[in-house]
Amino acid sequence: MNAPTIIAIGSCLLAVCLIVGLLFGCVQKAPPELLESVEALDQELARIRAVEYAPEEYARFVGHWVAVKGRLLSEEEEIRWPWEPNPLAAELSVLQEEGEQAAAVAQEAREEERLDAHQRLDWLEGRLARFASRIEQMGSRVVLERKPIETELLLKQGRSYYEQGLYGRSLHAVEQASRLVEDQTTILTTALARYADDERVGVWRRMVRRTVQWSATHHAAAIVITKADRRLTLYRDGHAVGSYPIRLGYNGVLQKRYQGDGATPEGSYRIIKKRDQGETRFHRALVLDYPNAEDRRRFSQDLQTGAIPAGATIREQIEIHGVGDGLMAQTLGCIMVGDRHIDQLFEQVEIGTPVTIVGAVHVANKVALALAELEEAPEEQNAEVPEETEEPVEQG
Repeated sequence: MNAPTIIAIGSCLLAVCLIVGLLFGCVQKAPPELLESVEALDQELARIRAVEYAPEEYARFVGHWVAVKGRLLSEEEEIRWPWEPNPLAAELSVLQEEGEQAAAVAQEAREEERLDAHQRLDWLEGRLARFASRIEQMGSRVVLERKPIETELLLKQGRSYYEQGLYGRSLHAVEQASRLVEDQTTILTTALARYADDERVGVWRRMVRRTVQWSATHHAAAIVITKADRRLTLYRDGHAVGSYPIRLGYNGVLQKRYQGDGATPEGSYRIIKKRDQGETRFHRALVLDYPNAEDRRRFSQDLQTGAIPAGATIREQIEIHGVGDGLMAQTLGCIMVGDRHIDQLFEQVEIGTPVTIVGAVHVANKVALALAELEEAPEEQNAEVPEETEEPVEQG
């Protein structure tokens, strides 16, 4: 063959090679199934908040993912032969492994937090139930003002966050509620410490002893009211002849300091008036000579020191009374007994009958025991409140 023919054949072969290369070679692209898998992983990591639960693994995945996206968006395209490896596919495979690792770490951490939130919520709900029963036992809810309501709202918020899968927020709400419980425990311990004080209980015990001795000496009736036990005891000739459950003011376990504080006074008093049916809305009533000299002295001192509101007053109207109208079955500082019991008392006492009101006569009283249980470590608070065996106050 001559030279022109050889050149022509060579040109044809070159053209065929180029055509084959174009037909069987390919532009480097990311495999769609791998790309979709990584994109799904990216969305899943965002959903489970891997940035919080696996920050290092998630940061590594995101940094790598951003770099790969940059290459995918690049206008430069490489031609590779079918038998050549695809670098993008290999990189996406590595990226998928990084994403799966971040997801596994995040899921494990998230599950641990979920279990922690679940356990703490259950623990707090149980503790608040016990706490509420102790407060009810002591009759001191008002001392805490709005704190019990705030605690309950935080607990509900924590439960709501938990149900939404926001376990970190749930734990934060539980921590806030727990701190409020501790604050309330401190408040109650301070306000009611005298119920657990040997010296103070000793004073109360001597007051009761003098009253009982007076009854024996004068062969007359006398009344002793123990606030911790919610009990009124009638003595005659120095012997107990009747014992009745009572209801106190809404802040009854506290020492009364001024009108409107909801507390029930403590001290030695006498009955100065008997109000029969039709003379009181509470069926029948025995009016006490509150405030006595000691009450007035303490009131003046508290007013001067600012321990009570500047506009506070001290007034009479402390009674032992019945229930009467069921709608009025409450007291703001008096001592309430059932109508049947006030009938019995009304017939057995006279004007001048001594009435001694004390907090407790034993250090191991209901208020002191409830305080001790409040101060126990949460793990130790397993005992339930014993059922009340006293006769309930009648409702008219």
